[in-house]
Amino acid sequence: MHGANYRDGTGQPFTRKEYIKGKPQLKIAKFQGGKRGIYQYCVQLLLNERIQIRHMAIESTRLAANKTLEKTTGESGYYSRLRIYPHNLLRENKMIAAAGADRLQEGMRRAWGKATSLGARVKRGQCIMELYVNGEEHQNAARSALKGACVKLPGTPTIRVLDWNKPSP
Repeated sequence: MHGANYRDGTGQPFTRKEYIKGKPQLKIAKFQGGKRGIYQYCVQLLLNERIQIRHMAIESTRLAANKTLEKTTGESGYYSRLRIYPHNLLRENKMIAAAGADRLQEGMRRAWGKATSLGARVKRGQCIMELYVNGEEHQNAARSALKGACVKLPGTPTIRVLDWNKPSP
């Protein structure tokens, strides 16, 4: 299954998992990481397109950002949060993959297919992930961590830095 086949979220999303016998497992381990607290900066990862993201891409983005940021700030120097959840069931109508099948099979048009993966539909400008950090050097580290992690996502991302809670003097 190729990710480009599921990039565009066309049609009505299918989210009723109680009707499907073989449901795919969610690959995202945690939606929040690091240490909760009061932080100065919120670094956000936004997508500039209306797109559908598979749960494997979301998890690999989260892992890449957290591992990079953990090296510079330590385990308790940041707090990360995923802002999307993959509700949509993605189905695949299996095609012939035998020798001599060099063209796509066209049999059974509009076939239902088997549930193979989960996806999240993202609107244009929606926040995917947030990292909360303290200090200028940690803010730059969070920005570079998200820049390295956004390679795992489809589409063109933007990184935005917000002043969150200013420390009182």
